[in-house]
Amino acid sequence: MNTLHDISWSDYSALPLEEKVPLLARPDGMPFHTLFAQQFGRKQLDGLCALTTKIRFIAKTREGMDFLQSQLSHKRAMIYFTQPSSRTFLSFMSACQILGLRTGEVRDASVSSEFKGESREDSIRTFSSYFDLIIMRTQEKGLAEHMAWALSRSDRPVPIINAGSGKDQHPTQALLDIYTLHRSFEKKGGLRNRTVMYVGDLARGRTVRSLSNLLTNYEGIRHIFVAPEPLQIGQDILDMLKAHGNEYVVTDDMRKYLPKADAVYMTRIQDEWDAAKGDSAKIDTSRFKIGRAEMDMMGPDAILMHPLPRRDEISTDCDSDPRSKYWRQMRNGMWIRTALIASTFDCADMIMAWRQRTM
Repeated sequence: MNTLHDISWSDYSALPLEEKVPLLARPDGMPFHTLFAQQFGRKQLDGLCALTTKIRFIAKTREGMDFLQSQLSHKRAMIYFTQPSSRTFLSFMSACQILGLRTGEVRDASVSSEFKGESREDSIRTFSSYFDLIIMRTQEKGLAEHMAWALSRSDRPVPIINAGSGKDQHPTQALLDIYTLHRSFEKKGGLRNRTVMYVGDLARGRTVRSLSNLLTNYEGIRHIFVAPEPLQIGQDILDMLKAHGNEYVVTDDMRKYLPKADAVYMTRIQDEWDAAKGDSAKIDTSRFKIGRAEMDMMGPDAILMHPLPRRDEISTDCDSDPRSKYWRQMRNGMWIRTALIASTFDCADMIMAWRQRTM
């Protein structure tokens, strides 16, 4: 039984994150509800990466796709996105289709009963009556976590996957980022002892927060945070890295550190979080962009990443460079979200054991 069932919201919400994680886990260590990047240790990450690669291989043939689509054809998923999204929405929709799940969607609260005054909790309880999985994205901090707690105390505790919640967490983006790093370096010594540079709006970029957390599972990772001072990474992330023994640099000098980076993770300005419209435009971000000149400063085996959408922080002149991985990174999102959903419904072992029939 899910151990969230017997704890009140006030008691649960007061717990430090490391004490919440076991309450969200199944006996095998994988999440029941996927809410935080910190729910994934090295064992879970290695397992998900292996499963993702297996799914990609199986999906190359019609026979393989027929097999994958039979796995969860008896299940239904609600994709509940009240924050604008295209890539995350479509990748989750595609992931569900790969596994045969039938889907429903709400992408605008004004077309749901929330417009009539229904609470979010009642809306989620309604969705759980019809669906076996809820994938939700929201601007409201902590909402996915609160809804997971509420469902766990109900008579139908269906799992929730957090597809972005407030400014703090985007765990499945971090998973696809880890998989992209894993694939990029698997034949070049792996992820250990790598230097990862993050550039842009680090104060409000939840992807950077989640990825830096996951990277503490790998040995010898060094972090370089490059941003103008108002957009620099939060002290809580630096404290977390220090507690894990990770080295880090906080700077506004991108060019100085570009030659030292194994991976450069660019981000756009998150002006949707501005306290007043136009606040971000007052910040000089001209030194935090990548073009051909900056690519020439990077090492031959370094990679360039971006969670997308981009604006002008990466020139389109960089798109054809083999070190640019952001389009592959986006496709990886569909595959690792497929693996996560398969793991959530306990069919990972069957997929890993699949063997293509020989004619």
